[in-house]
Amino acid sequence: MNTVIKTIVISLFSLSILTACGGGGGGGSGGSTPSTDASLSDLVLINATLDQIFQSSQTSYTASVGFLKTSLQVTAMTNDANASMTINGSSVASGAVSPTFNLAEGINNVNVIVTAEDGMTTQTYTVDVNRQLAATFAQQAYAKASNTDAGDRFGQSVALDGDTMVVGATGEASTASGVNGNQADNSASFAGAVYVFIRSGSSWSQQAYIKASNPDANDAFGWSVALSGDTLAVGARGESSSATGVNGNQVDNSAADAGAVYVFTRTGTSWAQQAYIKASNTDAGDDFGYSLALDDDTLAVSANTESSNATGVNGYQLDNSESGAGAVYVFTRSGTTWAQHAYIKASNTASGDQFGLGLALAGDTLAVGAYLEDSNATGVNGDEADNSESGAGAVYVFARSGSTWAQQAYIKASNTDANDHFGAHVALADDTLAVGAYGEASNAAGINGNQSDNSASDAGAVYVFSRNGTTWGQQVYIKASNAGMNDRFGTRLSLAEDTLAVGAYLEDGRDTGINGDQNLNDAANAGAVYVFTRSGSSWSQQFYVKASNTDAQDQFGYSVAVSSDSLAIGTAIEASSARGVSGDQADNTTSLAGAAYVFE
Repeated sequence: MNTVIKTIVISLFSLSILTACGGGGGGGSGGSTPSTDASLSDLVLINATLDQIFQSSQTSYTASVGFLKTSLQVTAMTNDANASMTINGSSVASGAVSPTFNLAEGINNVNVIVTAEDGMTTQTYTVDVNRQLAATFAQQAYAKASNTDAGDRFGQSVALDGDTMVVGATGEASTASGVNGNQADNSASFAGAVYVFIRSGSSWSQQAYIKASNPDANDAFGWSVALSGDTLAVGARGESSSATGVNGNQVDNSAADAGAVYVFTRTGTSWAQQAYIKASNTDAGDDFGYSLALDDDTLAVSANTESSNATGVNGYQLDNSESGAGAVYVFTRSGTTWAQHAYIKASNTASGDQFGLGLALAGDTLAVGAYLEDSNATGVNGDEADNSESGAGAVYVFARSGSTWAQQAYIKASNTDANDHFGAHVALADDTLAVGAYGEASNAAGINGNQSDNSASDAGAVYVFSRNGTTWGQQVYIKASNAGMNDRFGTRLSLAEDTLAVGAYLEDGRDTGINGDQNLNDAANAGAVYVFTRSGSSWSQQFYVKASNTDAQDQFGYSVAVSSDSLAIGTAIEASSARGVSGDQADNTTSLAGAAYVFE
C-alpha cells in the first residue's frame, strides 16, 4: 500500500476509536465525567432548629426539641442536581420535604445519605435530635398584664406560634387606641386589650400592648385571638359599628354587638394595624368575631348568632328568619389587602344552632362547630334532618379547591345525645380533627372507654377524627383520666401535629404542677388541662397539668394553645395583683385579673 494512503487509513482508524470512546475528554453521558459531588448545600429541620449553622463540609449536627415535639420532617438540598438522596432510608428529592419521622424520648438519629452522580461516591450527614424527656416538662412562665387590674380577664383567650404568645383581656378598660398607648386610663369598661409576649431562650417578656383603632366600652376586644407568624387577628364581638367589609367607617355605633375583627402585622419588633374587618351583612347582635382561625393569608371569622336562612356557600345573606343560626366568613389577603372570599353556612341551617361557635382552619380545610345543632345522627354524613336530640351538636368540614369552598363532611359524635354540645370547640392539624363535647356525660376515663353510661353529667369528652383522601372517620374517643361530673372536659382544645391539649376549666383538683394527685377534689372549679400525644394511630395521656398557684374558682384551662414544643394556658379569673412575667402568684387581692401560664 502506498505510504501516504496507509498513513491516512491509520489516522482515520485512530479517530474512529477516539470518537467511540467519547473523544479525548473521558467517558460519561454527554461526553463528560459523572460528578463525584455527594455534598449538601442545605439541611433544614421543619419546625425545629439545628444547634449549629449548617455548613456543607460539616457532616454531624445536633438539635433539641421539647417533649411535645413528637415527630419531625427534614428538607435537604444536594449541591449537585444529579445527586440522589435518602433520609432515614426513604428516597427524597433535593429540596423536597421528607416523610414524617416519629421522635422517641431522648436521642433520635436522622441520617441523610447523598449519592453522587457517579453512583459510587456517598456522603452521610447525621443529625442527633434530642427530644426532651417527659420528666422535664414543666412550667416555664407565669405571665400577667403590664397593667393588671381587677376585672380585666387577662387570659380570656390565648394564641401561640413559635416564640410568640398572645393573650386577650376582654375586661381591660383603657381608652388607648393602637399599639403601646396609655394603659392607665380605665374609663372604657370592657373595651378590651391584647398583650404580645416573646420568648428569648427560656425567658418571656412583653413586646406589645395592643388596642383597637376605635376602642369603646363593652367592645370586648380580645374575646378571640389567632396568630400565624407575624400576623395577628383579634375579635371584638361587642363592637357596634354598622360598617360592612374591610376598612369601613368605624365610628357609627348603630349596630350594637355586631362585632368586628382587627388584623395586625409585625415588622421586626413593631406591630401595626393592617385591617379593620366587618361582615358583608353586618347586623346588630351577630357577634362577628366570636371565634377566629388564621393560617397565613386566610382568615376565618364566625358570627355564631347571625340569622340568615341560607345554606351552603355564598348563599343569600339578607333573610334573617333563622335567629341565631350562625355563619362563617372567610377572608384572604393579597399583598397587604384583605377581601371577603366566602360566606359559609351549614347544610342544614336552623335557628339557634350557633354555627361557628367552634372554628378551626388548616391550609385548605375549615372545620365549623354548631354546638346546639339537634340531629340524632351519629358518625360521618348521617341524616341531618331528624332534630330529636336538642343541643347534641355537629361539626361541618369544608375544603377549598382553588378559590372555591365546598362542604366535605357532616360529622357527629359516635354516641350522640341531647345537650352534649359536640362542636363547642374544634381543632385542626393537617388531616386530623379534634372535637370537644363539654356536655357529654359518660363516666368513662381515658381512651376509648364505655360511651354509653351517662351518669356523669357535663363531664365532657373529645373525639378525634382522621381523613384519608376525602373521607373522614373517628379515630378515638377521649376522656379525662379523672373524669368527673361538671368538669366540662373539652370546652377548649388545641392541636399541633400529634399533640392535643384539652381544657377542663371546672375540674376541682387542688394539686399544682405536672401529674400531681388527681383525686384531691376540694378546689372547686380550679381547672385543669390534659395533654395527649399520638404514636401511629394510638393516643395516650401524657400530662395532667395544673397551675403553679392552684385556687378554687380560677378556671385554669379556660383558654389553651399548644405549639410544637410549648403549651400556653389562660385563666381569666385568677386574682393575683402581679404584673409582667414571674411575679408574685400568692397575692389574691385583684379579683378576675387573670393570668397565663407557659409550659415546655
